[in-house]
Amino acid sequence: MNRPALGDLDAFMAIVAHRSFRKAADELGLAPSTLSHMMRTMEKKMGVRLLHRTTRSVAPTEAGQRLAARLGPALKDVDAALEAVDTFRSGPRGSLRINSNISASRLLLKSIVPTFLARYPEMTVDLVSEGRLIDIVAEGFDAGVRLREAVPQDMIAIPFGGAAQFVAVVSPAYVKKQGRPQVPDDLAEHSCIRLRLPSGKLYRWEFEKNAEEIAVEVPGSLILDNIDLMVEVAAAGLGIAYVPRLAADDCLESGRLLSVLDDWCPKIDGLCLYYSGRRHVPAGLRAFIDLIHEDTL
Repeated sequence: MNRPALGDLDAFMAIVAHRSFRKAADELGLAPSTLSHMMRTMEKKMGVRLLHRTTRSVAPTEAGQRLAARLGPALKDVDAALEAVDTFRSGPRGSLRINSNISASRLLLKSIVPTFLARYPEMTVDLVSEGRLIDIVAEGFDAGVRLREAVPQDMIAIPFGGAAQFVAVVSPAYVKKQGRPQVPDDLAEHSCIRLRLPSGKLYRWEFEKNAEEIAVEVPGSLILDNIDLMVEVAAAGLGIAYVPRLAADDCLESGRLLSVLDDWCPKIDGLCLYYSGRRHVPAGLRAFIDLIHEDTL
């Protein structure tokens, strides 16, 4: 079997991570047609089909999955070896890939990311904002950002941003017309904006007061899968939404939204940057972690 070039292997891993020739090509700075040709040539050299292709999607074959599972850690080791040489430079360089969600991304973009890019001009931050929980190692990310309770136990977690809180929010116009719920059970008589999780399940609203915990299956004719949209339609008067305070802060401060059931919405452990401690920590990620520590002092 002819051994593929390192660049071909990097390209293959980008396609597997994005499940898209176009997105992988954008990351690599190549034309999709060039990337497709590279993969066909690589498959021909190796004598095995690595990717299933359709007009709308691309996915690894069984052989491709096996190659990606072994190749990901191996390429990380190559990056670490090259990075060891970079320690002789004045600072980190390269790309830092972070998987997050919209609310957490906004928090990072307020101060940490701009300061990081100003301090390390040879670094690029690739911040992917999506709602689904993923295996950051398998999908080629250096780190992820989630609430502490959602961080896998085998990961190293770096808290930032302080405590978090989910809040029930509603427009003043809705309260004037429909009234204000006083306890979670009152939600049964209200229009609620429900959230569909990436798993496909509907989120049950969880409340707590004086050690009493309640999970409510709220009613509502509108279901969304995006927190920001929930905030906007709540501000437009379509119902009550239960969202992270970070996502609703601007509307709460401006008066477009009011919070209700405040005494049933306790604070919880906040956001964490998390990463695998089983492998070498890239210099760029180490610098980013150091900056988070500075920001929390």
